[in-house]
Amino acid sequence: MDLMSILGMVLAFGFVIYGILSSGSIMTFFDLPSVFITIGGTIGALLITTKTKNAKVLLKLFGKVFKENKSSDVEIIISMVEWATRARKEGLLSLEDTIQNIPDPFIRKGMMMIVDGAEPETIKNVLSLKIKGIVTRHSENRAMFDTGAALGPAFGMIGTLIGLVNMLKQLSDPSSIGPQMSVALITTFYGSLLANMLFMPMSKKLKAKTSEEVYQKEMIIEGLLSIQAGENPNTLKEKMLSFLDEKTISQMEAQAAKKEEE
Repeated sequence: MDLMSILGMVLAFGFVIYGILSSGSIMTFFDLPSVFITIGGTIGALLITTKTKNAKVLLKLFGKVFKENKSSDVEIIISMVEWATRARKEGLLSLEDTIQNIPDPFIRKGMMMIVDGAEPETIKNVLSLKIKGIVTRHSENRAMFDTGAALGPAFGMIGTLIGLVNMLKQLSDPSSIGPQMSVALITTFYGSLLANMLFMPMSKKLKAKTSEEVYQKEMIIEGLLSIQAGENPNTLKEKMLSFLDEKTISQMEAQAAKKEEE
């Protein structure tokens, strides 16, 4: 689980709710017609702008925000070094029996091409196209959150206008002005919450996760090409470590030392 995303969401909503409770009742900020106008209107308009295939994965995207990347950089490098060592000793064909046990489909595809004897340039081109496809799909999915961030405040303003119209119709009754104005402002409040605490942060987080995934896959490509070229495992390791920060490198060295002791 991505603890920072969970913590951020809890803090954001927690402080807003605390602010509401410290100055009044939370029911003051609940209005069912405003919910229908703002949330219902935003979802409806969002579906109009979205392809069916993207709309189907909307709930999955919410879950992805709170999930960590499945593949660890350290584990990938350790596996690559092991495969490079085996390939130098027994040949590339000796890696064939390891392919089905590789959980990452991107690495598995690259290893299959290596064993099949594909040219290095072909492997790089195919895997680069896969990365390009991932970026495109992620961008299309993330666009739903960007659109939601724009639509939320817009429907909040629509609700505000509806509330103001109703208020102006009842100016002869001073007692109705306060409640109508309250409803008008609540819709703007809902729209701001949708944009700034839900759609926009999630879009930014998904974009960061995409960048992280692409960077990892570029590292994988370098490792695979090194395995195919028959490079020294230590050279492969140093090449892949150049993609990591110093803290991660220290963790990897500690993990390797512990494994040697065992």
